[in-house]
Amino acid sequence: MRVNQKNYKEQPYNFKKSRKRIETLFSQLCNQFMIRRNYAKSFEGFKNRILSKITAMTVIQYINRFEFNRNINNLKINIV
Repeated sequence: MRVNQKNYKEQPYNFKKSRKRIETLFSQLCNQFMIRRNYAKSFEGFKNRILSKITAMTVIQYINRFEFNRNINNLKINIV
């Protein structure tokens, strides 16, 4: 182990799974929804753009899960 991992404890499976899901979500937001590229002129514009991108992702996940019974991570699959 490295010096900074002296008191490291293995995390439970639930924490690992949740962390991986959150990291995947942020990665998809950055890559597919281009969350880092934002040309808003004001804070209100920035807030609206971020909120609309997160809402779009949530709607896609909802449709995948409850309408088509797919994995919610499959964002690039056609809905129709």
